[in-house]
Amino acid sequence: MKRILTSFPRWMAIFTLAAFLGAVAAPASAQDHEGEDGEDLQEFLAGLSMDAASKYVAPIVSAFGMNLNGGWFHKAPSAKKFGFNVEVGLVGMATFYPKGVEHLSFDTSGDFRFSTAQAEQLIQSSGLVLPLDVENALIAQITQQNFTVNISGATVIGDPTDYIEIDFSGADITFTDPGTGLPRTETLGIDVITLPIGGFAAISDLSFLPLAAPQLSLGTVLGTRVTFRYLPSITLDEELGKFKYFGFGIQHNPGVLLPTPLPFDVGVGYFTQTLEIGTLFKAKTTAFGINASKRLGVGAINITPYAGFMLETSNIDITYDFILDEGTIDEQVIPIAFELEGENRSRITLGLSIRLLMLNFNADYNIGKYNSVTVGVMFTI
Repeated sequence: MKRILTSFPRWMAIFTLAAFLGAVAAPASAQDHEGEDGEDLQEFLAGLSMDAASKYVAPIVSAFGMNLNGGWFHKAPSAKKFGFNVEVGLVGMATFYPKGVEHLSFDTSGDFRFSTAQAEQLIQSSGLVLPLDVENALIAQITQQNFTVNISGATVIGDPTDYIEIDFSGADITFTDPGTGLPRTETLGIDVITLPIGGFAAISDLSFLPLAAPQLSLGTVLGTRVTFRYLPSITLDEELGKFKYFGFGIQHNPGVLLPTPLPFDVGVGYFTQTLEIGTLFKAKTTAFGINASKRLGVGAINITPYAGFMLETSNIDITYDFILDEGTIDEQVIPIAFELEGENRSRITLGLSIRLLMLNFNADYNIGKYNSVTVGVMFTI
């Protein structure tokens, strides 16, 4: 960011997105700055193929989606035809990273474009001794094309010392000989280029991904309550563009139509939200399912155990420019765009809500392919 953002909406936006954007979604200028103790991990991401990039960041993308789909409810709406209840406050989420081998490392094939320094390494490893002008022409040809390689190493939450390796199987490169003006072919041998970047330490040192969102709930009309998440549209950075965040949810208690009240409240709900940063980053999540709760106590002092089952999806689109050999006459700007889909498909939620006069506190544990906790503090009337 070019300037410090101090207003509350901006602070909230930064807090909500810092963990994700710091790892994977900043504008990229990769490979020319390798090896600075993982500081440029987000820049390297753009140098991977779509398949490799998806596998590399899948754990944090899934955790991000799990967080956004959490914290929507801490009770079912009451079975009232008309009632008045307003809640406004903050929901915090934390999704735990899975520690299975398949989440800590990856091994895949895909396209890769070498930088000038890497092309020089391939030539040297192949034992080629060429005149300077011929070598430069060969390097230019190498850096202008994609190669199918094997890519393996740590994911974003893996071991920072498990460096990513590019396995190059060799190739015949045809280029124009600057001395004769005729086509010339040189053979590059098998080589392995080790990138001094593994798991991103700032993330892998944590066991969870934290997020937060402001939330407002209104009810109850015919057993129905609506919930909103919203932050004003703000400009985070001249290059990144505007930040936009909006979410909407609705819960309905079908017990409102029954002649005899149920011994507990039940709700059927649907929730969706969209988060955007200019043309760089767009996340969309949806969740729907059923939850139940039972209030114990009367008036403004009570506790409410609650539980729920939700089906959910999360998708994230990332679009940006990858800059190769930045700041040189050989600089290349390569558009990168890919979609990432969260792994979590369902969750079971178990929680407890406590109301003390005009404040409501809740906490729950969510069980899915990724596990998470959510907490909420609400001002309620």
